[in-house]
Amino acid sequence: MAKPAGRGGGVSRPSPWTAWMARALQLASLGAGHTSPNPLVGAVVLDADGQLVGEGFHARAGGPHAEVGALAQAGERARGGTLIVTLEPCCHQGRTPPCSEAVIAAGIARVVLAMADPHHLVRGGGIARLRAAGLEVIEGVGEAEARRLNRAFLHRVATGRPLGILKWAMSLDGRTALPNGASQWISGPAARGWVHRLRARCDAVIVGGGTVRADDPLLTSRGQRDPEPLRVVLSRSLDLPEKARLWDTTSARTLVGHTNDLSAEQMQLLKGLADRGVMGCPLTVCEPWALMEELAGLGCNQVLWECGPELAAAALKQDCIQSVSAVIAPKLLGGRPARTPLGNLEHSSLDDLPRWHLNEVATLGPDLVCWARPEGS
Repeated sequence: MAKPAGRGGGVSRPSPWTAWMARALQLASLGAGHTSPNPLVGAVVLDADGQLVGEGFHARAGGPHAEVGALAQAGERARGGTLIVTLEPCCHQGRTPPCSEAVIAAGIARVVLAMADPHHLVRGGGIARLRAAGLEVIEGVGEAEARRLNRAFLHRVATGRPLGILKWAMSLDGRTALPNGASQWISGPAARGWVHRLRARCDAVIVGGGTVRADDPLLTSRGQRDPEPLRVVLSRSLDLPEKARLWDTTSARTLVGHTNDLSAEQMQLLKGLADRGVMGCPLTVCEPWALMEELAGLGCNQVLWECGPELAAAALKQDCIQSVSAVIAPKLLGGRPARTPLGNLEHSSLDDLPRWHLNEVATLGPDLVCWARPEGS
C-alpha cells in the first residue's frame, strides 16, 4: 500500500487495490440479510498479471465463504495471484473449513484485506497463518467502508447484542395515531414498501403485546427475504389475544419473550401458542436488554424495533437502539393527549439530552424518511 507523501504538503497516493476492493465490497453487500450470525464478505481474485479471474461473496450462513467461491472460479489461474477480500480469512473449523488454508493451498502470493476479523475465534489468526506460509498481506484497504458495511456484525461481536434499529411512522405534528387510536395508514404505499425492504435486512422484528392487541401486525418482508425475519413479541403480562396473525407460523417464525415467573393461566396461554408453532423465550427479566442478549445467542446481527412508545423508550434507555428511522407523512392528526412515538425518557434538562445526528434523509413518495444515529457512532 502506498505510503503518505512527505511533510511538504504532498497528498498520499491511493492504493492500487482501491478499485478492486470497491468491487469486493459491492459483492459482499449482495448477502445482506442472509449471512447472520456471520459477516458480509466479498472477494476478488487476480492472476499473476493482474487480470480478474474469480469473484465470490458469502451468500448464506453455512454456505461457502467468499474466498472459497472466488478461488473455485479462478482455479489454477489463482497461482501467484492476488486475493482482495473485505475481511480477514478465517482460521478455524466451523460449519465450513478454514479459509486461510484454502487461500494457501490455491497458491495465492498476496492477500489484500479491508479489515481484521474481531471475532474471538479469528482476531488476527488468519493473517498470522497467511504470513507464516510466506504470503504477502496488505491490510486496511477500504477499511472504513468495510466497517460501515458490517456495522451490525461488529456491534454484536463487541457488545454481545444485535444492532437495534427503531422505526416509526408519524405525522408532521409528531403523532403516530388519531386520538381514537386509528393509525393505518399514516404513511403511503411507497413508505410501506420501504419498511418491507428494511425488515428483509434484519434478522428479527420486535413488538410489544400492546401492538399485537391494537394492530394485529404481520411483520414480514412480504417475501423479500427467505426465511422471513424472526417475529418477536416481548410481553411482561402475556395479555395476548387468542387470535393474531403472528400466531400463524406457516410463513414466518414467531417468538414470545416473557418472564420466568408465570401463573397457571399464563402457562396455559404459552402452551396453546406452542401447539401452533410459536416459540416461548423465558427471560431472567422481561426487559429489552435481556431479550437482545437472547437474540444475539440465536444468531441475530441486526433487529428492527416496531413497537409502541413505552417499549421503545425502554429500549432506548437500555442502549438497545443504535439507529432511529422516522417516516414523516405530510398529515396533521392533532388531538389530546397526543399519541407520540416515545414514552418518558426521564430527561430533566434539554442540555443533558444525548446528541443524535441525521445521517440520511430521503423521500418515499409523499413522505420523508430520516435516519439518525447517536453522535460518535
